[in-house]
Amino acid sequence: MSDTVKPPAEPRMADWLLKPLLANRSLYIQVILAAIVTNLFSLATSLFSMTVYDRVVPNNAVESLTALTIGVAIVLACDFMLRTLRAYFTDIAGAEVDRRIGTALFQKLLAMRLDPKRRSTGAFAGMLREFETLREFFTSATMTAFVDVPFIALFLFVIALIGGWIVIVPMAVVPLVILVGALTRPALDRMSAKMITEGLSKQGVLVETVGSLDSVKASMAGPMLAQRWKKALMMQADSGLKQRLVGTIAMTTATTAQNLSYIGTIVFGVHLIGAGDLTTGGLVACSILSSRCVAPLGQIAQLLTRVSSTRMAYRHLDSLMKTPNEADEGVTRRNGISGGIEFRDVRFRYAPDSPPALNGVSFKIEPGERVALLGRIGSGKSTLFRLIVGLHPPESGGVLIDGVDIRQFHPDDIRRNVGITLQEAGLLSGSVRDNIALGRPEIDHEELVRAATVSGTHSFMSNLPNGYDLKLADRGEGLSGGQRQSISLARAVAGRPPVLLLDEPSSAMDPTTESGMIDRLSAEVEGRTVLIVTHRPPLLRLVKRIILMDAGKIVADGPRDEILKRMGLLRPAEVRPEPKGAAA
Repeated sequence: MSDTVKPPAEPRMADWLLKPLLANRSLYIQVILAAIVTNLFSLATSLFSMTVYDRVVPNNAVESLTALTIGVAIVLACDFMLRTLRAYFTDIAGAEVDRRIGTALFQKLLAMRLDPKRRSTGAFAGMLREFETLREFFTSATMTAFVDVPFIALFLFVIALIGGWIVIVPMAVVPLVILVGALTRPALDRMSAKMITEGLSKQGVLVETVGSLDSVKASMAGPMLAQRWKKALMMQADSGLKQRLVGTIAMTTATTAQNLSYIGTIVFGVHLIGAGDLTTGGLVACSILSSRCVAPLGQIAQLLTRVSSTRMAYRHLDSLMKTPNEADEGVTRRNGISGGIEFRDVRFRYAPDSPPALNGVSFKIEPGERVALLGRIGSGKSTLFRLIVGLHPPESGGVLIDGVDIRQFHPDDIRRNVGITLQEAGLLSGSVRDNIALGRPEIDHEELVRAATVSGTHSFMSNLPNGYDLKLADRGEGLSGGQRQSISLARAVAGRPPVLLLDEPSSAMDPTTESGMIDRLSAEVEGRTVLIVTHRPPLLRLVKRIILMDAGKIVADGPRDEILKRMGLLRPAEVRPEPKGAAA
């Protein structure tokens, strides 16, 4: 008999959601206590009515009526205050849960490993928007509705004490509402999941269109995207219609059941009064309590749709929170690096069914060495940069910095010491100063201006009234491609990182601007490890070595002039000697 160890069962609620709720359990306990007291107070109205009909009216006891009225008024005033406090405590707890979970989700977004198979940007943003569904559930009075459900038994007990067998009426109605809710719940779950999926598709189309609106207009892609949008709208609307229909059935059943309970109690109670087994006041009290008995089920039926949507949102967000992080637990933190880079038989592909972007790549770059990566489009040059800064782990082989596999580094320690410009000059909304400094405390104004001078940004920023405080729109709209590249380069050289990775840093610049930038970079890169991806021959003045790539492999590696001669590209007008003072 072999011992098999069963994997531990997954908790019903993940820690990222459970811990914020437990941290606010004192507030939720107060909410529950307030709900309990308000439910007990709700008995006062029925008991007041019964006493008035059975004691006050037959005896014309006005003084007793006054005393009873004062008493019930005090109860109602306390009930008002408790309901207000219950809502207030719910809002406080919800705001705290909102802050904690929202912060955890954004931190997870920043720390998660980039999955080449991840959803589109729009669908990914749509999935994060599901946090709103989860937030609304825990930050509203929704949860207090569930507290009311156990009091159904209390109300049935009081009805039985007052009216005896009249309790049969609400006892028959309650299971009917529960049964309808149980039968509609699976359908609501399926429809909620489908609606969320279709909502992600719609969000994907919207974000894709808004993010590239200029390209969409210029290339006449509008009709195609409009058709996708229309299809997504129709599918989501159809699912929403079905979901609301099923939800309406549950809510309508609860409302009808509440009316049936009230009417049935009165009809049955009349016969009991005729038989002398029930008083008029008792009938009034029982009819009030019978409606109050079914009311919580009506609220629950109304919330079934929200519960289903919340469950689906939780599953989507939980799958996000379970994605692996870039940094493994326990990695050793490092303050600085020398700049040595080595690839050992590295293989990498962006998707299982795609061709390899890197196929057995091996090379070594010494600290302070300056290298250009050349090759046709799609040869894997930019992919090398993404692996060096840890955006993707290699499929096999190893990427080493200073002789240590980068998987032993925390990604922040690598990126703090590597200045990088990617093919897309990704600028953020905010000022030019924000886009260069990125909140780094070591980048003061003096260093910012120095970096901007090296990149050429200072030449056009100094002519503006607000200078580096110029506010940029999303992605730097309003600036030319060359200006965006210049700001991106300033961001990379700010702080003097020991490694520079420059991916087509001058592709959008005119020859004059490019030449000035190269002259300034010649002194800037001295003593640093520099890798440049380029199709512009003038940039080769900055390097001494060239690695030539094709189809994810290295096909040539050697001194700059030797490789250029083999390629037939060595032209004195394009590759001039380095300025004096530039290190080899």
